[in-house]
Order: sequence, then C-alpha cells, then structure tokens
Amino acid sequence: MALNPMNVANPVPAFKSSFLNSCLSANVLTFGTYTLKSGRKSPYFFNAGSFHSGNLLSAIATAYAHTIINFLSSNPELPQPDTIFGPAYKGIPLACCTLLELQRIDPVRWGKVEYSFNRKEKKDHGEGGGLVGGNLQDAKVLVIDDVITAGTAMRETIEIVKREGGKVVGFVVAVDRMEKMPSITDDDGVPRPSAMGQIRKEHGLPTASIVTLDDLIELLRLKGDETDMERLKDYRRRYLASD
Repeated sequence: MALNPMNVANPVPAFKSSFLNSCLSANVLTFGTYTLKSGRKSPYFFNAGSFHSGNLLSAIATAYAHTIINFLSSNPELPQPDTIFGPAYKGIPLACCTLLELQRIDPVRWGKVEYSFNRKEKKDHGEGGGLVGGNLQDAKVLVIDDVITAGTAMRETIEIVKREGGKVVGFVVAVDRMEKMPSITDDDGVPRPSAMGQIRKEHGLPTASIVTLDDLIELLRLKGDETDMERLKDYRRRYLASD
C-alpha cells in the first residue's frame, strides 16, 4: 500500500510521500532486525546507497530540495547558502543531484550556488587538495547527508569546512532517527540528546530532515502493518532522545 499524500487525518506533503514510497519500492527502507554500528538492534534500516537509478535519484533529490526550501523559509535568519556540501562518500551524489533539482525549481536563486565534497585521501597530483568542487573560502555552507547516529561525521565535516575557510550554516539529512546517542552502558535508561541535538547544542547549528522516526511509524500505521509499527514504537520508547 502506497502512502497517500491526500489522507485527510494526516496530510503528508507530496514530496515526502513520494520519497517514502520510493524507499519502500526499492528496499532503501526495510524492516526487520539490524545491528547498527553502535551495537543496537534496530527494527528498520535506511540505506541511501541504494538510490542508484535515475528515477530513485530524482525522488531523493526532489525530497531534499523541498526540505531545504522549507527549512530556509521557516528559518529566515539563515543566510542563502553559497555551497551545498556532501561528505564522502554517500553525501557526494546527494549534494550533486539536490543542487541540480534546486536549480531546476528556482534557477535565479540556486543557479550560481556551488557544490563541494571532500576526498577521503588528499590528492598530491593534478589540482591536488582534499576537496572537489567549489572553493569554500568565505562560503556559507549547507551540509546534506543520509543519516546521523553518533555525530562523528558531522563534527569532521564542520572541521573540514572551517579548515577550508568556510562556515557551516546548517545540516539536512534524509532520516532523523530521533534516538539518543549511544553510551558504554547503552540500555541504561539515562536521558541523552540525539546526535543532531548535540550538534545543535555544541555549534548552534539548525538541522532538518526529510523524514523522522515518527513519520516511519505513521507510514506503517497507514499501511496497516501493526507488527512492524509496534516494533518501531518499542524502539522509540527505549531509545528516544531527550531533545
């Protein structure tokens, strides 16, 4: 069952419902039991690397672009980005296809915005350096990535941009898992912020996501999948972040 954007009780933006339906049809979003890097057993898994066809790239680019447009309009204090940055590796195609879609929607506003991404290893020949794409010197940089769990990649990206003379003005991800950061005694019942919440607190940076864990639970409700819905609810109760 596809998610209906016209559901009266729970209206869902068309770009979000299209994104979720694409995730399901291509098995980008799957439900089961998955061991995360943190060691947690998650009842769902999101793999942005599976967006590897033209129609799927179009769906995720459209979702990112509209999320960014809504993000900027709801935060008028945010400056217009000069650069869309995608951390290597999964962030690279996301930054490129999203900027292309933003330019298609509003060429006046986005036509001269650049994209940039980092190399995992610096190049010592040709143009050299650790970046590809636009120069980050004095640039206002909006970062996009797939998901964030521990926040390590976020902090690394902030440092990369700062080292190159730019300034990160915000983060946009595909899925906000809404779960507290892992600890050594992870199942301790102690409230902790999410990785995104910690970044907001540490660096004062606003964040946004295409969908959240709440959206996934609502998706399962609309599909009538009670079993997986309850498993996600239980996971949320167990690991919900304090922010």
